[in-house]
Amino acid sequence: MRVLDWRRPIEIALTMEGSTVPLSEEEQRQFEQLERALAAEDPKFVSAMRGTNVRLYYKRRAVLAGVGFVLGIVVLMTGAIIPNTIIGVIGFVMMVACLYIAALSMKRISNAGDSDDIPPPPPSKRHRTKHDSSGSFMERMEDRWRRRRDEDL
Repeated sequence: MRVLDWRRPIEIALTMEGSTVPLSEEEQRQFEQLERALAAEDPKFVSAMRGTNVRLYYKRRAVLAGVGFVLGIVVLMTGAIIPNTIIGVIGFVMMVACLYIAALSMKRISNAGDSDDIPPPPPSKRHRTKHDSSGSFMERMEDRWRRRRDEDL
């Protein structure tokens, strides 16, 4: 596992996206100059960036989304007890939105820990046989279509 240098936000952004881009010496020197200029211009921002942990941020966001989900349940039940449909709908929308935010945050947490130097290999382009059930639905349909078209010719 690669250890990230938190003083280099561009390297972190590239790694978090799942790809690392090798930089030339000239580009590396330019980025270092930019980082020094930013540190001289806005030291508060640089110190705030050093203290930012991506996993902690998304973990905190997931916990807050969980609290929002529970609050949405309370609002939904309040709308059910008081015969007011609008309050119930607002509670339901709150629950769905918080569940979505929590799911995204959990996905980002798991992706933040999977940053390796070696990217995953590309999927193989092997020819599928008739008994091969792996692959997406559309790939299987395309294979069937090709086989039928080849039989007709």
